[in-house]
Amino acid sequence: MGADETARQVASTMLAREGTGPFWGVEIEEAGEGYARIRMVLRSDMLNGHGIAHGGMLFALADTAFAYACNSRNVKNVAAQASIVFLDAAREGETLIAEAREQAVAGRAGVYAVSVRGEAGRAIAEFQGYSRSLGGPVIESGLIKEDIND
Repeated sequence: MGADETARQVASTMLAREGTGPFWGVEIEEAGEGYARIRMVLRSDMLNGHGIAHGGMLFALADTAFAYACNSRNVKNVAAQASIVFLDAAREGETLIAEAREQAVAGRAGVYAVSVRGEAGRAIAEFQGYSRSLGGPVIESGLIKEDIND
C-alpha cells in the first residue's frame, strides 16, 4: 500500500473514532504522508461573545489537521506542545480550511505548521505543533485495507 493511501486510512479512522470531529462536521479533503487538509463550516454554537469564531474552535480545527498529519505513517503520535496566532476573525457560515504540513521529524519528535484559512484563502490563524511518537500503530496491520492499485 502506498504512503498516501495509508495516510488517508489513518485520518479517516481517527476521525471516525473521535467524538469531536464528527460533531463539528469536520471533513477530510486530503491526507498524505506528513500532510492533511480538512474543512469545517463555522456554526453559531462555535462563536464567542463577539459573534466571531471562538479561538478554541480555531485551535481545535488546526490541532485536528496536525493530528492527522503527524499520525499519517500509521505510528501513534500525540501533541507535546502547540501554539497559535489568530490573524483575522471568522464568521458564522464561513467554511474554514486547516492545512497541516510536516516541517521536520527527528527521532520521536516532529514539527508541523498548520494554516487556517477562510473563504478566498483569507488567513485566519497560524498554528505550530510539536509531536511526540508513542510508537505502535494507529490502525493494526490486519485492519488496513490494501489499495488495489499497489
